[in-house]
Amino acid sequence: MDIKRLFPKDKIVAGLKGFKILRVRVAHSLLIELSLLFIALFMAFIIRMLPIYWGSYLSEFDPYFQFRLTNHMVENGLFTWTTTWNTPGDPRDYQGWYPYGRDMSCALPGLPFTAAVSYIIISALGIKISLLDYCVIFPAIMGALSCLVIYFLGRDFGGKEVALFSSLFLALNASHIGRTSLGWFDDETVGIFGFLLFFFFFLRSIERERPLRNGLIYSIAAGLSLGWLLASWGAARYPLAMAALFVFILLLLRRYSSRLLFSYSTTFGIAFFIAVNVPKLGFGFLTEAYNLPVAGVFLLLCVFEFFRHFKSLKTKMIITLGFFGLSVALLFVLDKYGFIGSTPGKFLAVINPFERLANPLMESVAEHRPGAWASIYYEYGIGAFFIPVGLYFTVRDPTDRNIFLGIFALTSLYFAGSMVRLTLILAPAFALLWAVALVRVSRPFITVMKEAPVIPAKRKRFRAHVGKSFSAAFLIIMFLLLAFTLAMPERGMGLPRVVLRAWTPTTIAAASTPVRGSVSDWIDALSWMRYNVPQTAVVASWWDYGYWITNMANKTTLCDNGTQNMTQIAKVGEMFMSNETHALGILKRYDAKYVVVFTTFYVTQDTSTGQTQMGPRGWGDEGKWQWMAKIAGLNYTEFGVWDEQGQWSDWSDKGKTTVLYKLMRYGWDIRLYYAQYQSEPSEEILEYYKEQYDLEHFNLVYFSKGTPLSSGTTYIFILVCVYEVIE
Repeated sequence: MDIKRLFPKDKIVAGLKGFKILRVRVAHSLLIELSLLFIALFMAFIIRMLPIYWGSYLSEFDPYFQFRLTNHMVENGLFTWTTTWNTPGDPRDYQGWYPYGRDMSCALPGLPFTAAVSYIIISALGIKISLLDYCVIFPAIMGALSCLVIYFLGRDFGGKEVALFSSLFLALNASHIGRTSLGWFDDETVGIFGFLLFFFFFLRSIERERPLRNGLIYSIAAGLSLGWLLASWGAARYPLAMAALFVFILLLLRRYSSRLLFSYSTTFGIAFFIAVNVPKLGFGFLTEAYNLPVAGVFLLLCVFEFFRHFKSLKTKMIITLGFFGLSVALLFVLDKYGFIGSTPGKFLAVINPFERLANPLMESVAEHRPGAWASIYYEYGIGAFFIPVGLYFTVRDPTDRNIFLGIFALTSLYFAGSMVRLTLILAPAFALLWAVALVRVSRPFITVMKEAPVIPAKRKRFRAHVGKSFSAAFLIIMFLLLAFTLAMPERGMGLPRVVLRAWTPTTIAAASTPVRGSVSDWIDALSWMRYNVPQTAVVASWWDYGYWITNMANKTTLCDNGTQNMTQIAKVGEMFMSNETHALGILKRYDAKYVVVFTTFYVTQDTSTGQTQMGPRGWGDEGKWQWMAKIAGLNYTEFGVWDEQGQWSDWSDKGKTTVLYKLMRYGWDIRLYYAQYQSEPSEEILEYYKEQYDLEHFNLVYFSKGTPLSSGTTYIFILVCVYEVIE
């Protein structure tokens, strides 16, 4: 058989050329842009996955509650959390806040619902992963997706250059990394993604150049995004109010259009419809004082629409006076009869930072304290100097988008200064402004680099001073400044600043200490409690560890990180700061059979004298006792000895009679005994140390035995003790 006759060369070549039609034609510039975007997204994901080096765990405390809710949705149905928890028809979870329980229908379902639905989908596609592991990596995925959304938002603000830089800056932003890194399965995970998506759709929906059909699609998408955000994050009130403020300023600048009314009413109508169907929000959300400006702006839009149909100045004056008169009367009636709901205290504290001073529980949480401007500079480095430049360019060209960006930047900066936790919402605003400033400042020098200026012969003596050499030097300096901020390692640390923010173990992997290493004490203690403490037992601890004990040890607790009952938290604080007799009465009132104490202490040996010193390290309850006393309404100064500078130096005689002091110091002695002899203390040893502290109603049933941290001749012990209450 002649192969050449069956398959002529010319036919084979022609056939191969026919495959050219299948080749996707991509412009070289687009290919570079997509490649750079992929690199930014890949960096965002990989950096946020770094804590996996110390193990795959959920971080902090609230993510354990979110996982509990997600797990319930996956196992029992997506909507059963509103009707059934421990028993059919009862939405209360009695493993927290015993004996009253927690009404789980009052939780925001957005994050658990999103995670549960996406997990069900990937499981149906055949991807084998446990729900816990999926929830652990979910924040890193959402962090990368947020960088993708800000890319599209930045493209609308200033083209592909602004888009790429915005994505890069958000990917490497320390605040954003901290709230979207591995294990941070909390509201902020979807919060930033949600409000960037809302901003993107809403700004497109109000563009008059777009066809009405496209505007409707974008308005619906904006409403769905905002509604999902309201169901996911309490801080969704910020983008809600900011959008209303933005529209109000457009009205003041006489930029009203029918498209603005159409988009505003569609977006907020859909969002509020979703919000009122969330049990935690309900119809009361509509009359919350924080949302009244949204309704007020809508009425103003209606008035402006009426103005378009009347040319008489007299008619316009009547409409204006009538509008303001009816508004004032309506507000008066609603307020008088109690229809206007109060704004949650946490949000009032953001608007008015002095509000938090009256609430010691809020003040005790580190992330609720005012942010220091130095810390903002530390996070953004040289980028902080580009922010005023970016604001200058936005004000100089006051388009609708630039006005929005200016409002976004200024309001988020104020709130970040009011509460350190809210540096998170500042991150995307800074990323956009930084990108705008960098691109606008660099653009003239890049233009010079591309082509030499044409200089007429008669004007050679006025030759331009800005040539290619100067432009190249400027661009190199800009690159070096970015490198020093984003890529250069911290002094003595060996890693860049943004990587250091992620190169940290999850909270439980480090046993709730600021140590960059694996400390197993809390994990070991929770595992022991899960299998050795009776299932029906009630455990008392400070509220910081409630979620861990409920979800990882599967035990019932009196209080947790939800801080929903300040009275009960105050009672737990009073129990710790009381003598044994009074504390026993409180524990019996709540049927608590076990008490958990977390403490850290150091032991150091003086090599010259051979003497050993021991003292509190301050990472555990020994550093929180003042808040326990304050929240309980006690005079905390009575429990300590204070030096001339007003600093605590030692426990007073009254302080040494408290349950907290006895349980901590007794645990210290037992832990040191174990470190010295490497064996469990006998009953005689336990009784001996109990007599030293006159401890009568508490038996030590477990203490953690993790390896102490060492630095020279100093050892730091991390200790979790579980005590059984003896009546």
